[in-house]
Amino acid sequence: MNDSTFVVYALYSERFKKIYIGYTSNLVARLRSHNELGTRSYTVKYRPWKVIHTELFNSKSEALKREKKLKTAAGRQFIWSLVK
Repeated sequence: MNDSTFVVYALYSERFKKIYIGYTSNLVARLRSHNELGTRSYTVKYRPWKVIHTELFNSKSEALKREKKLKTAAGRQFIWSLVK
């Protein structure tokens, strides 16, 4: 990934049967934050997380738009379909 690449990602907690959708410019660091470093977020309670879906974008605005769409009922249904 270069400096102008953004990733929309979906995480799954198999242990707790939860999904999480977000975006970042550094997926490796963000996943580490979700699984190890973070101390005060939604994702802390449902560790461990695994990446189940990613999409790459050239701009932050495109990534934000896609993240918002995946957080709708239809988007969440799509992510849950990947789990099954």
